[in-house]
Amino acid sequence: MRSFLVPTAGLTCLLVLATAGCSTGSGGSAEEQQAKGATPSPSVSASASGTAYAPYVSAVEPSDNDTAGSPSTYNLAFVISDGSGCTPEWNGTHAVDDSAVTSRISALKESGATVRVSFGGASGKELGATCSDAAALAEAYGAALDAAGSTQADFDIEGDELTDADSVALRSRAIALLQEERPDLEVSFTLPVMPSGLDEDGLALLKSANKYDVQVSTVNLMTMNYGESYDGDMGAYAITSATAAQAQLKDVFGTSDATAWRAMALTSMLGTNDVANETFTLADAAEVREFAEEKGISWVSMWSTFRDQQCEEGTATDDALTNCSGVEQSPGAFAEAFSG
Repeated sequence: MRSFLVPTAGLTCLLVLATAGCSTGSGGSAEEQQAKGATPSPSVSASASGTAYAPYVSAVEPSDNDTAGSPSTYNLAFVISDGSGCTPEWNGTHAVDDSAVTSRISALKESGATVRVSFGGASGKELGATCSDAAALAEAYGAALDAAGSTQADFDIEGDELTDADSVALRSRAIALLQEERPDLEVSFTLPVMPSGLDEDGLALLKSANKYDVQVSTVNLMTMNYGESYDGDMGAYAITSATAAQAQLKDVFGTSDATAWRAMALTSMLGTNDVANETFTLADAAEVREFAEEKGISWVSMWSTFRDQQCEEGTATDDALTNCSGVEQSPGAFAEAFSG
């Protein structure tokens, strides 16, 4: 997703998939686990009912549309490296404990919503690419989580970081260390998807997480920016992409249909997308929401609350890719559609 910088060898199952037993790299099939007397632990996401609404918001700048749709969780974007080192910063510009940011996060929580710290994004350097070892990387992630008062971590891995096998493995080891220290830490991975499903790099990342015993609550699919060859119904593409990815999750982790759906989240880029022929409409949002509820998908999201408003004609500062949607709408309309 766009950044705010622009105006299996293991002993533990993936957490949300544990209800159906471990993958072959984590101790055997469900039947084998039962034969050994293992009692898998269900995840928080898997035990929750309904499909939540959890939009992406700026951790730095508030939007009048943040609270539209009454989110249950806010995805705080983005924690990245301060440049070339292992110091976490919001968007590479604000310290994680910056008083203005922590005050904003406290305000977001006042409604009772939780906050999920999202690491990575499309711009800057994800900490996994700049930290020297797993312990230092885990410490950097932990510092950001502590500053936000969060027990939920999202890793938005795309671009060069997704194709870098070394940083993928380092990140998996660091997250595993972090979960040893914080057993209640919920982890999600946000990955690009196509109508054919996750690509080889996305699947390799999930296999790496499993190899190092990372307990994953959710795989969040970026249902957006498919490329110039796709110029049809964006809602239909999102559903096709989710269906293909669900089959992949079921295959990779050897789990049931229901659990694979519950291990999924969907994030759409509202309105105008980075690809010129892609426009995600309010009707598409309603279609995705209905589909998510039908399948029992964990949560739906959008990029992002500050774009959930109509652009003002003749206003030079309005940009449909940074601070408005590029479609006709009332403020907060996408949030209302995604929240059902």
